[in-house]
Formats: sequence, structure tokens, C-alpha cells
Amino acid sequence: MLRKYMVAGMCVVLSSSLVLSACGKTEEKGAESSPAGEVNPKGVFPITNEKTTLKVMVKGSNSVENFATNEFTKWLEEKTNIHIEWEVAPNKTADEKLNITLASGDYPDVLLGFAVKPVQQALYGKDGVFLPLNDLIDKYGEYTNQMFEAEPTARDVITAPDGNIYALPMVNDCFHCSMGTKMWINQTWLDKLGLSTPQTTEEFREVLRAFKEQDPNGNGKADEIPLVGATNGPQSKIELFLMRSFIEFDGSGQFLKDGKIDVAYNKPEWKEGLKYLNSLFAEGLLSPQSFTQDRNQLKQMGENPDAQILGAVPSQNPTVFVSMESERAKDYVTIPPLEGPNGVRSANYNPYAATGNGYFVITNKAKNPEAAFRLADFLYSEEATMRGNIGRPDQEWKKADDGELGIDGNPAKWKQLSTFGNVQNVHWAQTGPSLRTSEFRLSQAADPDNPLEIILYNETKNNYEPYKMDASLVVPPMYYTNEQAEEMADITKTITDYKDEMLAKAVIGEIDIDKEWDNYVKTLEKMKLPRYLEIMQEAYDVSVFKK
Repeated sequence: MLRKYMVAGMCVVLSSSLVLSACGKTEEKGAESSPAGEVNPKGVFPITNEKTTLKVMVKGSNSVENFATNEFTKWLEEKTNIHIEWEVAPNKTADEKLNITLASGDYPDVLLGFAVKPVQQALYGKDGVFLPLNDLIDKYGEYTNQMFEAEPTARDVITAPDGNIYALPMVNDCFHCSMGTKMWINQTWLDKLGLSTPQTTEEFREVLRAFKEQDPNGNGKADEIPLVGATNGPQSKIELFLMRSFIEFDGSGQFLKDGKIDVAYNKPEWKEGLKYLNSLFAEGLLSPQSFTQDRNQLKQMGENPDAQILGAVPSQNPTVFVSMESERAKDYVTIPPLEGPNGVRSANYNPYAATGNGYFVITNKAKNPEAAFRLADFLYSEEATMRGNIGRPDQEWKKADDGELGIDGNPAKWKQLSTFGNVQNVHWAQTGPSLRTSEFRLSQAADPDNPLEIILYNETKNNYEPYKMDASLVVPPMYYTNEQAEEMADITKTITDYKDEMLAKAVIGEIDIDKEWDNYVKTLEKMKLPRYLEIMQEAYDVSVFKK
């Protein structure tokens, strides 16, 4: 019986010689070349002596003008002797295009940049459409194995339940993203009112009261909004930061304890957190718009032309609510996780965030899968990562000058010369596999004219890393059978919608949480929360993460 699988919810290792190896050619090892048409041994370039063609379907990028004429593509073809025939799936409809292509049977040699879901990896892997890469990794995986060493969780994240690897990942270890749940506060207002950075939930309440009552923006109007969030945007929901003062949970509202998966939102501690949020609302300290507005409306608040009105805002970074080009951006700093009434003080942490699964798949249409794999393997090298994600040496980036410091304050290794995100035809804009470790990202020369990365590093290092939750408490990404996945999808949506609805009602006082709590817990059980946890536990118990 064919079983289908699905996943739940869910640069480079730089040496001191980074720029030398990135600017020069990859070392050519002393092995003899293979006959024309065959793949040369790992480390030997070109990959094939005879020009080899791969048909590649790539997920379109709004930042790449043309993959066929792209400077990185041309450099890569010259380096490897592999020519790529491109089929670009428009970004907005890429997933639909992928599904139709696979179902039709008329698919290319390689799928690139799609983040192919593990359900598809395992399904098409077992059906022979996606090739298992394990043997290719063993034989040719020079840089792939370096990637596994640099990012220890990557192999587990990309290994299917049958033990096979059907797709290679993009590794991008963003330090500040791994602890992205932050609260930003107006330091200028704190200074004006003579207030210290709050450390507890009650001290935070006192600060919000002062923001509301003492006219910190100095315009003589009671127009200050002490605390506000949004319904979308990175980490902008109001509860994501504050509820961690009452109970620890991961990015999905779950936690692992003694090998058992559980959820936080039916626990008595969650109830106490709701009561705290309701008390802030009752005093006019928490804006009701937090439960109705999107991130664009939140930013309109932050950039209000008449006066600065925002006191505290939850978000991964300040650009969610204020432009970095604005003078107001300098006014906001983070506060650490607040200690709750029972001593809980936790920062969200995702140890699996660096690995983006499904970025390079080789299908059974490939006449030369070895060449395709060696191409993918090379993308993890220092040289290809720099060119493929940043650009050409001495044009889009260069070796850091002596004395220049990186984002983390250590000697810098490379310096950005161009602005990322614009439409260009020089690199692939994070489309394919690459290996960008935290060390790599932080070794970029700090740019005082573009300080966001420096700010995020320092705020995360100082205020959140000391309180990050233990990685053993985090529920890892897991595979589910198709039957489990279909059942989970219905249960998850029902529970999530109800949980969010009740949270908003409890906070704004539409329900009395003390009176409604027991009914709330029972309703979650009727919505099959126990079955939800049972399915998750079954998947975890057979996963590679179960030790």
C-alpha cells in the first residue's frame, strides 16, 4: 500500500580564508577526469567533460530578472559545464504549477526553489518520481556533508520516515529570527518619564499607565497608545510575547515534556495570562485594534504624521511598525521577557528555523542524476553561496578591510556593496540551496548607515538569548501519513479558530474568563484536541527526533 506523508506546521561555513576561496576557483583535486559524458569525482571541475543539459523548473523570484541570462547562471554553467534549460513557475502560482506538473507526469529533471512539502517528497519518493539522494550524498557530497556538520539539525529535518533524503535544503541560520518574539518599547518616553526598563509583568503595567497618563509625546493630548499589536506580521500578535510570562510554549503553542507533546492554551497558566491581558485592556492600556488591524494599519499608527503615539509594540523587528528611514526608529528598543507572577520568564526559540526543506529535488526524468547532484552539492560551497546569494566579488561584495567589525563585533570577513531585494540579474536571490551559517551572516561588515541587522543582533543577544526556552521543549517538524494529515488539517483549523476567537473575547471582556474557562476547555476536547495530540505523539514517536 502506498503511504503518503505530510509535515507539520513547519553562508556557508566560513573559514578565515573565505574571500580568497570565494574570489578564486574551487580547488581542483588531483583525480583523473572521467570520460566525456560521465561525472568527474567530487572536487573536480568541470563536473562533466562533455556539455550536459539539465531541465530545471524553478520557482520564480520577484528579485530575479531572468534566470537564463543571470550572471550567476552563466558563471555556474562555465564552472560546471552543465547547461540549464529553464522553466520558470510564476511566483504567485508556483505551488499550483508544481502540483499540476507532478500530476501530469510531464516534469523536468530538477525542481529548484519550491520548498517542496515533505508530503510530496515522501509520496513521490516512494513512487519513484523523486530520487533518493543518500547514495549520491555518500559518493559526491563534499559540500553537502560540510553543510550537515555546520547545521546539525538539518539531516534530521530533511530525512523522510523511510530513512531517505529526497530533497536538499537551503540553510540560512538567522540568529535574531530564531528568537523572533520581541517587544519593542519607546525608550525616549521611558527617559522623559524617568522610568526604568520593565522586568516583570507588573512593572510593565506601571510603564503603560505612565504612557497613557503622563503625555510622553508632549502634545497636550491623550493620544498615546500604550500597547498595540496586529493580527498578522512577524510575531505581532499581542499574546505571543506576554503569555510567555505565564507558561512556556513554542511557536505553535505546544511544548514537549518528558517525551510527551502537549499544548499551552488549555492550561491554568494560560487562563492567568488571559486575565492579565484583560486587566491591561480594562485600564485602557491595550488597544482593541490589536485584534482587528493588519500590519499595514499598525505601521500607519507608527508613522502617524501628527505625533508619535506608540508606546510598546510586539514584533520580530521594528520595520513592522516604523520605517528605518524615520527618526522614530531610533526611539525603540526591546525589553527582555517579563517575569510573571509565578517566576516564568521565557523567550521563544526555534532550533530548527535555519533549515528550509525541499529546495532541490532530482526526478527520475534526469538522465544524469549524478551531474544534477554534483551541481546541487556545489551550491553549498563558499564560492557558489557568495555568488548565488550576494553577487560577484568586488562588485556586489568584497573582502572586509582590516579593522572592520562584523555584526557580532568580531573581525568582519566580507562587506556588502549592493542592496538586497531589488530586481537584479546578478544572483539567484536565495532561490536554491546554500549554506549561510550564523557565523557567516554575522561576519558581514557592520554598516552604520544600514543598522537594522546590528540592532537585531544586539537586542537578541542581550535581551532574549539569556531567556531562550530549552530546545528540548520545542516540538520538532514531523512527517505525517496522509490519513493523519487530512484529519489534522480539519482539527487544527477548528481548534485554532476557536482558540483565537476566545482569546480576543476574553481579553476585551466579551466573556468572563473565570466563568467560561471550564466550558472553553471542554469545547477544545469536543473539537478533538485529545486526538490532535494523539496523532502528533504517534508521529513524534516514530520520528528521527525521538531519542
